[in-house]
Amino acid sequence: MIRTNPELLTYINELYNKKNNGITEEKHNPKQRVIEQNKRYNWVYIIKKGITKCYLSDENGKDFIQEFLGEGMEFGEIEVFSGNPSFCCIEAITELVVYKISYIDFNTLLENDKKFNRLVIKAMAAKISYKAPRHSYQQSYPIEDNILRLQQLFPELTEVISKSDIANYLGVTLRSLNRTLNQLKHRNEN
Repeated sequence: MIRTNPELLTYINELYNKKNNGITEEKHNPKQRVIEQNKRYNWVYIIKKGITKCYLSDENGKDFIQEFLGEGMEFGEIEVFSGNPSFCCIEAITELVVYKISYIDFNTLLENDKKFNRLVIKAMAAKISYKAPRHSYQQSYPIEDNILRLQQLFPELTEVISKSDIANYLGVTLRSLNRTLNQLKHRNEN
């Protein structure tokens, strides 16, 4: 549920400690947006510490959370390759520390550092391969099964992530989520 990439984080830590490669550190508070939907940015971010949500907002103000990003996950890299404005928002859920790399420095690293290049390609492939099974599972199984699966993968689910965000992640209403959580709670008490 919360995607991480420890291999990329370890390598970025090494690069950051070497200095002189354009990597800086930036902090964000919970609920602070790091990237806004449909805006242009000149940075790629890699999470050093904390959790974010990546979501799309439609014209009616309804949010769809694509994924939750944790340590080592990158964002803004797709916009480097496409040249398009950001297609989603990235918002801090917890205290957030990110490594920030300008597009120029990111491209320089891609061209000159084979290990960095391989790790970025591997990370993008993982993002792509994760989405289809997740969406398929959510559409093929009832809310209850999806919640049980999330709780199994992430036991402290409702302590870290708001119910509203969980509902948006599952593509259900908050009311449906609460009803299902209550049914599961009563079933476990019996």
